[in-house]
Amino acid sequence: MKNSLAFAAVLACLAAPVSGQEYPARPIRLIVGFPAGGGSDLVARIIAQQLGSEIGQTAVVENRPGASANIAAELVAKAAPDGYTLLFGNSSLAISPAVFRKMAYSPTRDLLPISLASQYPFTLVAHPSLPVKTVKDLVALAKTKPNALDYASSGAGTMSHMAMELLRIKSGVRINHLPYKGAAPQSVAVLTGEAQVAFVVLPVAVQHFKTGRMRGLGVAGPKRSVLAPDVPTMIEAGIAGHTAVQWNGLLAPAKTPQPVLDKLHRAWLSALKSPEVAKRIVASGAEPAPTSPAEFAAFLKEEIGKWAAVAKASNTTLD
Repeated sequence: MKNSLAFAAVLACLAAPVSGQEYPARPIRLIVGFPAGGGSDLVARIIAQQLGSEIGQTAVVENRPGASANIAAELVAKAAPDGYTLLFGNSSLAISPAVFRKMAYSPTRDLLPISLASQYPFTLVAHPSLPVKTVKDLVALAKTKPNALDYASSGAGTMSHMAMELLRIKSGVRINHLPYKGAAPQSVAVLTGEAQVAFVVLPVAVQHFKTGRMRGLGVAGPKRSVLAPDVPTMIEAGIAGHTAVQWNGLLAPAKTPQPVLDKLHRAWLSALKSPEVAKRIVASGAEPAPTSPAEFAAFLKEEIGKWAAVAKASNTTLD
């Protein structure tokens, strides 16, 4: 009887969730839903190195691209809730529930927000041959010539797609959608004039503003960017409530123990506030955005509601 009780006690200890004191005992995986070399991957790697130093273990970035980052999100949602498999998610977490008919996970039920990491706005750009210099000019031209203009996106259901759908809803314009497989071919389409307009992430757009190969019409952020101070926000340009921001953040599987979440949050904030990390994030064209778990959860809920309304109004659905 005593042996049985002792054995049961050992099993209980082994099955007990990891505590903040014990964690981490091995390397941590940061799962990124996009290929290496992209914006999300770059920021993840900038933070991961410092996070490892802060938490006392190596933080390894692992790329699992595909299905608008749903492959990566599902992997983490179904991972053991022990703090060793984490999601470096982005804006797709807010859009996917609105546009995909079926999803194998729920961003709000199966994942726990820890903190935002960074954010940067999309920017409405035009090919220089298009006779428009402002958002108002574009809206007027598109209304004069319905369905005569083409806009490029980095794929159906992406933020670049939904940002333009939001503009179409708010302005009443009709512009044809040309979806491409990624941000790089989307930019090439505008640079070559294959598409006349697009919403492109600001760090990419700024490079082409300097050469005159793209014209900036409006920044879809809450304020003007220091990267392009002469380009007004979409709201300043007359499109009330138009914001489309690319964001990244850290999330863990549901049921991850609170002590582990707390330790991760402290280490994450310390990493983000490191002068070197902050400098490198800004150099990438983004802004550090440390938050509390509650702030991130509220932000994610708001984003999900916002893009669900846009998807419904634009009749955007994906299989």
